[in-house]
Parts: sequence; C-alpha cells; structure tokens
Amino acid sequence: MSEYFVTSESVTEGHPDKICDQISDGILDAYLAQDNNSRVAVETMVSKNTIMIAGEVTSNAKVNIVEVAREVVKNIGYTKEEYGFDYKTCLVFTNINKQSPDIALGVDKIEENRKITKAILGAGDQGIMYGYAFNETDNYMPLTCDLANKLTMRLSKLRKSEGIPWIRPDGKSQVTMKYDSNGNPINISSIVISIQHDPDIDYDYMKNVIEYEVIRNVIDSKWIKYDTKIHINPTGRFVIGGPAGDTGLTGRKIMVDTYGGIGRHGGGAFSGKDPTKVDRSAAYMARYVAKNIVAAKLADKVELSLSYVIGEAEPEAITINTFGTEKIDIKDIRKIIKETFSFSVANILEQLDLKKPQFFNTAAYGHFGRENKNFKWEKTDKMELLRKKAMQCVLENFK
Repeated sequence: MSEYFVTSESVTEGHPDKICDQISDGILDAYLAQDNNSRVAVETMVSKNTIMIAGEVTSNAKVNIVEVAREVVKNIGYTKEEYGFDYKTCLVFTNINKQSPDIALGVDKIEENRKITKAILGAGDQGIMYGYAFNETDNYMPLTCDLANKLTMRLSKLRKSEGIPWIRPDGKSQVTMKYDSNGNPINISSIVISIQHDPDIDYDYMKNVIEYEVIRNVIDSKWIKYDTKIHINPTGRFVIGGPAGDTGLTGRKIMVDTYGGIGRHGGGAFSGKDPTKVDRSAAYMARYVAKNIVAAKLADKVELSLSYVIGEAEPEAITINTFGTEKIDIKDIRKIIKETFSFSVANILEQLDLKKPQFFNTAAYGHFGRENKNFKWEKTDKMELLRKKAMQCVLENFK
C-alpha cells in the first residue's frame, strides 16, 4: 500500500444540524430527569427563525418542550435578531405523540420461565451498531477526528469565554492527514476552518486570529509542514449562518458524532433517542468494549459490531475486527469479550448508567473521546481484567 490520506470534519454547536441534536437531547434529558423510564424519540428541524419538533414520548414526566428548546438556543448563542435566528422571537412548533404500542410490545416483554414470570427489556429496533478504538491518540480516537473536534471546541471557547465578540455561533473544521504505507501519520496535508463572523470584521485580521489562536493553539507544530494548506473561510465571507443560512435536522451529522468517517456507523442517529433504542446504547457499548480492548493492549485497533432484532434482549451477532493488529489469538479475544461483558439491553443500560440525564453533553463535538464528560462508555475500567484474562489464555495455549 502506498501513501494515503484520511479526512475528518467537525462542526460547532451553532451549526444548524447540531442545534437540532442539542434540542432533541435537551428534551430527552428533561424527561429522564423526572422519569428515568421515559421512552423518547424526538426529532427537530430548524430554519430561519423557526423550530419544528416532532416525535413520540411515553413518560410520567411533564416537560415544557418549547421552553427547553428556547433555552438550548439561548445557551448556544443565538441571542440577536440580526442572526436571523433568535431564541426569544423564533417560532416553535411541536407535534409530540405517544410511543407506538407496537414498538412498546417489543421493548417491554414478559418472559415465562416455568413458575417464574419476569419482565425483560428488548431492543427498541433492529440494527447493526459499531464501536471503534485506535491507539494513535490518548483518547483512542482517530487522529484526524480528534483534531477536527478540538479545533471546533477551540472556536467555541474563543467566542464564549475568551471575549472575541465578532465570532458567531456557526462554524466548521476539517483536517486531512497524510499517512505512510505502514499506516503511520506523516503530516497534515490541509486544514479548513470556516467560522461565521460579524459583517464588519477585516478578513486578514480574522484570518490571523483563527490561524494563531485556533489552529496553532490546538495542533502540534510537528504535524504542520511547509506544504500544509491552511484554508480559513475559503469563500472570504461567512456572515449569514446557522438556521438563517441552512436548514438543520436532527441526526444529519452522524460521522461527526462518531469517528470522523474512519470507523463505520451502523443503525441510525443517536440524538433524541432514549437508551432502549440500541441505535444509541449498543453503539456506546461497542465503543466501551473496543476502547478497553485497545487500552489493555490486546490490539492496536478494534472495530466491534453488535447486531440486534427488535424485541430481543441479546444481540444476534457480536463481531470483532482487529485489522491484523491483535497481540493474542483473535479467538481468545472473542472469548474474553463474551466472558467479560454483557450485551443484553437491560445490562447495557445498567453497566453504562444510561438511564440518567447526560445526553445533551453528547450532542456537540462527538459522542466518543470526551473523557472530561465522565461518560461511562469512555472508561477503561475493564483494562486490567482483560489483561489478566489474556495472560490466562496465553498460558493455557502453551499447555
């Protein structure tokens, strides 16, 4: 294999699609805060000064959905009418119904086992969910994905806490890395930053601020070479942004949400869905397992897939791909995974503490690699146990 390139992008929390993800997850958290058994599937669309929210909710909680949506938009930073989208004046339409009883039949099942009758939790839908981990970064995320997210987080920090008033909420980043034939990163080929700004800002001044306060602040100089292309607002002007410039929808940035196009994404989007939907919970579980395997040094790179059927508690299939980087026999890794982790829907919710409100914090800058957010699927608490079991397998193979 010759040299090749890998590209990932990220967007700020003021991007139209991310506004929708945050509103949907803000609503989910509001329901879970009052009733942790809430069933929620909420979608949001935004356009010029308009929010439209629809979905299915079954819950004992009482939530003012319109109030939640306006608060989310306010905190993002759409607080001026001149932005074309303002939390105070925007129209908010809602159409919320109860969860379909046909879906509820699959999720809430009764199992007859001789004289014992017990409730079990089935998957809320069919699907294939993926988890991915790679040891090329400290948080076990793909390098380009990690850098792209850090660039947009830096843009947000400059706007919100470091007092650069001409930066507006919408923005994007993109990082392209060149790799050698052995899969080692060589240098960054190109960086793209597009940031919404006030109309009277001087372009050259803006360009210098973004290059030195964002790009050079975030990215190690070893990755930036003489031929690295840096594009800052390539069209020259980005004043009209957010929902005033583009319609947004929940779940339209799934590669930004996951691994930046490097690991696969199965199932559906995450935001606005309670954790009985395995689109979300099983993807978190797959990441948790993959990350612990790599942290335990059983492989350098892991992609784990889980396949579910609606109404069934256990996955139909558990598949692991180590891309030839495994340090022990792949059969032993499969055995260790099945011994160590439980993949039933109820156990995933318990292991990862998914019934508590926390999902708003996932809705911008990725659901993975966010170690400062205390998400349990980012913990490496099974690492030592996996190492011990791997050593046992190696010793048994020598007998």
